[in-house]
Amino acid sequence: MQEITFITGNQGKADYLAKYLGHPVAHRKADLDEIQSMDLKEIVEHKVRQAFEIIKSPVIVEDVALEFEALNGLPGPFIRFFVDHIPFETICSMINGKTRNAVAKCVFGYYDGNKLELFEGQLNGRIAETPAGENGFGWDRIFIPEGYDVTRASLNEDDDKKTYLQLKPFAELKSFFEKSK
Repeated sequence: MQEITFITGNQGKADYLAKYLGHPVAHRKADLDEIQSMDLKEIVEHKVRQAFEIIKSPVIVEDVALEFEALNGLPGPFIRFFVDHIPFETICSMINGKTRNAVAKCVFGYYDGNKLELFEGQLNGRIAETPAGENGFGWDRIFIPEGYDVTRASLNEDDDKKTYLQLKPFAELKSFFEKSK
């Protein structure tokens, strides 16, 4: 397997991916344009092609979305902006009196200049009535995975890992690289 660079601002994510794949993954932070779209795959495809143009070697990028059923899929891929600018309590109250069902999605994109592959994972659940928990990052304090009664930020280590592996399509990515050898 050739060297792959994961474009992310989080070294820990790159280390985790390398460990899971059983193959070294370089890490590089790069400012990528994020197109405005409700289609997470479209966003990831744009980002991975742009990342390849910057570093001229095989790359992986990742993006996530949190879709609220009550808001017809919003905030979706814009969840990062909600989390950065709106208190969690306000985000939770936006859907008071409506269904709290939600879907968390993650898409990895791989591009080597010729082959483009997208890998999607998802985790069904619901939005908490109030934020809770001290662990995790991003929207983990407001998302309760299906089969649980607490937010991802409140899960024990084993359940956190279990739900993380459901959301992140690591297995599909690993299978792709193993078949590409």
